[in-house]
Amino acid sequence: MQIEKYSLGIGDRFGRQGLAQLRAVQLAERAGVVVVPVWNKSFREHSLIGTKPEDVRAEADAAVRRGGWKHPYHVDADHVGLKTVEGFLAASDFYTLDVADFIGQPADDGAIAAFVRDLAPFRGTLRIPGVEATFEVTDAVLERIGRSYLRAVTEAGRTYRHVAAAKGEGAFIAEVSTDEASEPQLPFELFFILGALAREKVPVQTIAPKFSGKFLKGIDYVGDRAAFARELDADLAVVAHAISVFGLPPSLKISVHTGSDKLSLYPILHQALAKHGAGLHLKTAGTTWLEEVIGVALSGARGLAAAKRVYELALPRFDELVKPYATVVEIDRARLPAAVAGWSADDLVTRLRHDPSHPRYDVNFRQFVHVAFRVAAEMGDEWTGPLEAAAEVAGRCVTENLFDRHIRPLFLGA
Repeated sequence: MQIEKYSLGIGDRFGRQGLAQLRAVQLAERAGVVVVPVWNKSFREHSLIGTKPEDVRAEADAAVRRGGWKHPYHVDADHVGLKTVEGFLAASDFYTLDVADFIGQPADDGAIAAFVRDLAPFRGTLRIPGVEATFEVTDAVLERIGRSYLRAVTEAGRTYRHVAAAKGEGAFIAEVSTDEASEPQLPFELFFILGALAREKVPVQTIAPKFSGKFLKGIDYVGDRAAFARELDADLAVVAHAISVFGLPPSLKISVHTGSDKLSLYPILHQALAKHGAGLHLKTAGTTWLEEVIGVALSGARGLAAAKRVYELALPRFDELVKPYATVVEIDRARLPAAVAGWSADDLVTRLRHDPSHPRYDVNFRQFVHVAFRVAAEMGDEWTGPLEAAAEVAGRCVTENLFDRHIRPLFLGA
């Protein structure tokens, strides 16, 4: 199984927006670009909401059947390791191998020595086509990379082989994420990480490197966009070179995690992909959930009350709800509204919708509602009832958000 050139990871907390999400990629298809949908949900999200991987597969299959989608599509076991992958084996054909806990944990000395020995042919001046800088590679450099990443690569290999034993070689797509590292990888570091994955016999098809700046949930990129552009350009060149040097799959491409709502990066990404003729996997993070809240609030009095109730129940639990996302949100609690009971739908929507040009747009409110989905899940019918009643307007919000704010500028350059 080979991943297509362009793909979009789409999450759906409550499993009701599959067709609306599909409509967004169908709009891209009509415009001349095939963007393959990859429905994803993590073990943590399943646990919090009470769903199962089979639910995601059923949603994806139903959306494709109803929507008449004729291109491939996938279901991603998002952020899995050996401890959590078993429940995803039947339903998923895309596996994001989560090695975050193992980055920076040193492998044993014998394994590091073998890694240095196997990659010794690259000692000296390393030149990567398309990367202006050159890199001096010594045994000490290789050992440092091994101590930072070899344990993580080994763990990715263990999880990959477990999946392959169950599903068969070539029957699924493997992604490896290194975006949990403390610092962005330099081009030569990414090159040797990919070399280590090839050495471990992991046919990785998407790799998520660490970029500089902040990729916070639900809001735009925070950082130096010029630095991001330089890093992306180098990483795309590294991937192309690693494919030829290490014999990795020709479909290998960059994956951008927490990539939704990074509006200022999409023109940069589009330009870089065109320059290199490269593919991309963009993994969204909660943007559909936020559009559901907007759609429910716009649907009428019952929906507005439910949307406000989510916030009212969540606010006293601020610390609890933010803690699991502490590294990927920056919320000034003092600036969150103390009460929303008197708000109109417009009051709520203009603060929540990702329109930085609007004077009411509120990055703190938006990020906090992003992490409050757990409260909506606990509300049961008090939330899902209004959500079902708001199906048409919520679905329209989901489709327009994915296409207009994400797919159009990123993949169409419009």
